[in-house]
Amino acid sequence: MARFKGRSWVPAARMFPGRRPRSRRRERPEAAGRRPGSWLSALSVAGQVFLLQLAIVLLLVAAASIALVLQVRHDATNEARSRSLAVAETFAGAPGMAPALRSHNPTAILQSRAEAARKDSGVDFIVVMNTNGTRYTHPDTSRIGRHFLGSYRAAAEGGTVTETFTGTLGPSVRAVVPVTDGRGKVIGLVATGITVSEVSGLADRQVPLLIGAAGTSLALATGGTALVSSRLRRQTHGLDPGEMTRMYEHHDAVLHSVREGVLIVDGDGRLMLANDEARRLLELPEYPEGRAVTELGLEPRMARALVSGQVVSDEVLVAGDRLLAVNNRPTDRDGGPPGSVATLRDSTELRALSGRAEVAQKHLKLLYDASVEIGTTLDVGRTTEELAQVAVGRFADFVTVDLAGPVLRGEEPLAVGGIEMCRAAVRGISDDHPFYPVGTRFSFVSSTPQAWGFGSGRAAVEPDLREAGGWRAQDPEQTGLAIDYGVRSLVTVPLRARGVMLGMVSFWRMEKSGPFEDDEISLAEELASHAAVCVDNARRYTREHTMAVTLQRSLLPQVLPEQSALDVAYRYLPAESGVGGDWFDVIPLPGARVALVVGDVVGHGLHAAATMGRLRTAVHNFSTLDLPPDEILSHLDDLVARIDQDDDTAAAAAGGLEGAEGGGAGITGATCLYAVYDPVSRHCAMARAGHPPPAVVAPDGSVEFVDLPAGPPLGLGGLPFETAELNLDEGSRLVLYTDGLIEDRSREIDVGLDLLRDALAHPGRTPDQTCADVLDAVLPARPADDIALIVARTRVVGADRVASWDVPCDPAAVAEVRAAVIRQLAEWDLEDLAFTAELVLSELITNAIRYAAGPIRVQLLRDRNLICEVSDTSSTSPHLRYAAMTDEGGRGLFLVAQFAERWGTRYTAEGKVIWAELALL
Repeated sequence: MARFKGRSWVPAARMFPGRRPRSRRRERPEAAGRRPGSWLSALSVAGQVFLLQLAIVLLLVAAASIALVLQVRHDATNEARSRSLAVAETFAGAPGMAPALRSHNPTAILQSRAEAARKDSGVDFIVVMNTNGTRYTHPDTSRIGRHFLGSYRAAAEGGTVTETFTGTLGPSVRAVVPVTDGRGKVIGLVATGITVSEVSGLADRQVPLLIGAAGTSLALATGGTALVSSRLRRQTHGLDPGEMTRMYEHHDAVLHSVREGVLIVDGDGRLMLANDEARRLLELPEYPEGRAVTELGLEPRMARALVSGQVVSDEVLVAGDRLLAVNNRPTDRDGGPPGSVATLRDSTELRALSGRAEVAQKHLKLLYDASVEIGTTLDVGRTTEELAQVAVGRFADFVTVDLAGPVLRGEEPLAVGGIEMCRAAVRGISDDHPFYPVGTRFSFVSSTPQAWGFGSGRAAVEPDLREAGGWRAQDPEQTGLAIDYGVRSLVTVPLRARGVMLGMVSFWRMEKSGPFEDDEISLAEELASHAAVCVDNARRYTREHTMAVTLQRSLLPQVLPEQSALDVAYRYLPAESGVGGDWFDVIPLPGARVALVVGDVVGHGLHAAATMGRLRTAVHNFSTLDLPPDEILSHLDDLVARIDQDDDTAAAAAGGLEGAEGGGAGITGATCLYAVYDPVSRHCAMARAGHPPPAVVAPDGSVEFVDLPAGPPLGLGGLPFETAELNLDEGSRLVLYTDGLIEDRSREIDVGLDLLRDALAHPGRTPDQTCADVLDAVLPARPADDIALIVARTRVVGADRVASWDVPCDPAAVAEVRAAVIRQLAEWDLEDLAFTAELVLSELITNAIRYAAGPIRVQLLRDRNLICEVSDTSSTSPHLRYAAMTDEGGRGLFLVAQFAERWGTRYTAEGKVIWAELALL
């Protein structure tokens, strides 16, 4: 295409004063002749169009061929992956895989099967291995028993693995799938692999055909393009002058109507063209064309950028009171005339608007982060620390949070003025801050902005703390330190939620950060509003948690009762997330025996704690009946079932159909272990209802978990409980605990039992030392459930403190027994009790001879009291009553009750025992 030299518009402007200069129309090719240049410039428009179309067709054909090859490769890889995965899953699910993997020699069974399947399926290898990656099969038998080289960990956890790798045969794909047993447990792995070339061979053979077809299309397209281009050259013979005129007029109209300045500068640094927008933005003088740019009164940097001829992209330069974004490009590239063209865009308003948008975006980001990072826990102190942490560095240089004293205890402040405050959090850009430390208690002086904000419920601002006399009155010495440190401005906002004023949060800025602005005050209020809700939630949780813990601890034993059979130590740890229903008890029984109880109510909260208290009271009541452990658990089972039924009925009555439908979700359920130890016989009887088994530590340190029938949890009903009996050596330690000690989300119960066994396997320790060592070794990092632990070391009542006699069923034998009792009391230096003991035993023995049949046995036990026991084979228990004046008998048991501290009856497998305790003088 022919190119033509242009002329300056300066003469035209001078000839027609007042008329807007227009771009000069270029001459026709016939008038100006051809400009020497490259071979491309010598071609006509038709020739250039022909070359352009030819290049486009070539690019399209090349792109299509490359895309086809890549698609074929991609499809081949996907096909290899699908075939490898399908073969692996099919072989892993084949019948007999699980028994073969569990067999003594899996290789002998699976090697032949794997090779047969590999040949039939066309894959390169089928490898069976265990979950640790050790091969059982391989096409190369020398690799059997070695470790699998690929990735298999995800498959060992139940997933599948597919990956591409480069092996000795080239790019390949392999898949690893798990082999599971009937319970879904992963017991082995199957890996298969195939080379990509095995799948893509057919597709690769089709590529030459596709390329040939593309070449034919290219030839046809090129011929058609050449034909069209030839005809176009014959018909146009260059551009029409009228069309060129219209084209330049359109360009001129667009040039002067766009809202972007356009400047053209020639190679000598003279202005050739300036549209209307450029004149306005640069405030150019009238008729600037033809003048040197440096003579137009522009800013030096702007003038240098326009005449330099260098490439400039969106450089912001000053032009008067405007900021202009300048782009400059040279025009002598590709054979054009020397010079440059520049565009100007006014960015003053855009820059201000973008600055405000950036600030608003930062504020929104801060509020979003605050909604995520504040209130992650239900701890009041931690919530205030999160508020300070999220604001420091992004909104303020220092943040202090002060809460009313009752808030930290979960209570509501009762007064507004003069209430004691506590510094809950302080954080800043440096650790050496000039503020009260955390934990400091103080009261706001009435003149301070904090006191005004706390009373009015609105934010208070101090732009310059050096002039804030009311603020400095709080503590002149401390506030002086803050001023000297460089703290200059303050925004203090009340923490108010649900109508309750909780405290104040203060945002502080240093002098270099500048004072707070009006829109930032609203941001501070938004931060404080969200934080206040989180603090109030934590306060309410603290209150409820404190109430529940108080209730729970009031229902647990405050002190252990005095008894001589066991040395007992215990630990009770509530769960971090809330109170639960774990409980324990030590109950003295007649005959110097002691009952140990430990239980766990399902669930957490007040309901679980209240249920625990009811069960503990019930155990105390049932223990007075002196029943065997299995019968006591049966009574507790009936009680829990009635509790569940009452709760369901109450829920249905309160909530109608919704309560009836949801009543089943509130089933209580509980576990319990009840053990009775007799220090005279060293006999221990115990039964459990769904509770972990107790541990017995022998004096030599050996640990054994008692093989005690589990029994169903309390409340299920329908199944009996069983009592196990064993003898304990003196000095043995009986360990009872709840499942919170051994169970944890991160470990199995067997692991917890092993840790407990190791912690107990140390002889010679006291029960208290044993409790401490067990918690140190077994306690989970974050207990999710309550933990109750009892360690009881057995004692034995020596033979020198026990005396017993067999009494024949003859009233004459009573005198002999009385005499023997008096002699025994004399040996024990208890002659002062001789009369009372003689009277009590005479009555009890006489009743046994009169109403019972079979052998009668009398036993004296010297413990904290003198215990008198008379056992017989009768199951009939005597009852205390008032005898009438005319009755001949019925007064003996009344005398026994008057002289004895306590008396009662307990039943045995052979009959009953009537006992009475006499206080030692």
